[in-house]
Amino acid sequence: MVTVDQVLSSLKKVVDPELHKDIVSMGMIKDLSINDGRVAFTLELTTPACPFNSEIEGDVRAAMASLGVKDLNMRVTARVMEGRSLSMDELLPGVKNIIAVASGKGGVGKTTVSVNLALALASTGAKVGLLDADIYGPSVPLMLGLKASPEVVNNKIQPPELEGVKVISMGFFYEQSQQAGIYRGPIVSGIVKQFLTDVSWGELDYLIIDLPPGTGDAPLTIAQTIPITGILIVTTPQDVAMNVAVKAIGMFNKLNVPIVGVIENMSYLQCPHCNEQISLFGSGGGKKISEDFGLSFIGEIPLHPSIREGSDVGRPTVISDPDSVQSHAFTKAAKLIAGRISILATEIREQEQSASQATDQAKKE
Repeated sequence: MVTVDQVLSSLKKVVDPELHKDIVSMGMIKDLSINDGRVAFTLELTTPACPFNSEIEGDVRAAMASLGVKDLNMRVTARVMEGRSLSMDELLPGVKNIIAVASGKGGVGKTTVSVNLALALASTGAKVGLLDADIYGPSVPLMLGLKASPEVVNNKIQPPELEGVKVISMGFFYEQSQQAGIYRGPIVSGIVKQFLTDVSWGELDYLIIDLPPGTGDAPLTIAQTIPITGILIVTTPQDVAMNVAVKAIGMFNKLNVPIVGVIENMSYLQCPHCNEQISLFGSGGGKKISEDFGLSFIGEIPLHPSIREGSDVGRPTVISDPDSVQSHAFTKAAKLIAGRISILATEIREQEQSASQATDQAKKE
């Protein structure tokens, strides 16, 4: 009959492929018990969207089999780690991670990426919110087919919800879909702050913020108002888009906001007849930016008519065609981003622990 120490010793050999730490020291093994040779515990993964969840679960089962455990009751759950340093006066205490999606210029499909990534994360079971911070030209409601105006309860805006994603956008408050948003900088900043503070977001694992293109008031307001877990940079392969994306990276580096990675949209057109990948706008731009700045390359999203068609009719491709190549590209990207967020969260936890230990040591001295 195995002992608790033997089980833990064996499980310490299982290492999270992204965090590079064993699952025992990470606190991923909960409620371990052994009764009459039956081993039971909960494996608590760092995110339901982790791309290595199946691999970790398989390694755990193999570790137990190597001990000769034949009766194993393993419950697999996930709890998203907090990737933000939350202070006592935090504006969004129930939001574990904030991912802002940015681009240096318009026309690269940033909103399409934001919408489909949010839906892909929600499909894994994560609690997700989507904030459309493009005050001048909000398009998230159109892409999601949402038209109803949000209700206000106890002075809090109740965000509409679709496929498990809570959504807020200035587009809900325009009387006509063609109405233009004409606002000066300070008003834009005020609206963005209201969307952060006056919306009933509740408990969220991920809040995706679709930033307007460029480096104007909205990105600056968000970066300076709340702790952001990380920025996702969207680009296309063209040199023009790459050059402007570099400027966005420079701005966020100056603001000391972590960058989750770079994702390349419209990377290629896949021929429906021969499946050949045609690089209409060049190739390798996103990878080059990632390499030049030492950032993670999240992946390539193909150029496909169904992505545009889904956005036009309010049925994003992740919902309308979940088994397609383009949907799989978004899903893969979402899982890689979730993994990167877990890494950033681990680094923050280690920094906080080190600071706490240093403080305790100083008090003793």
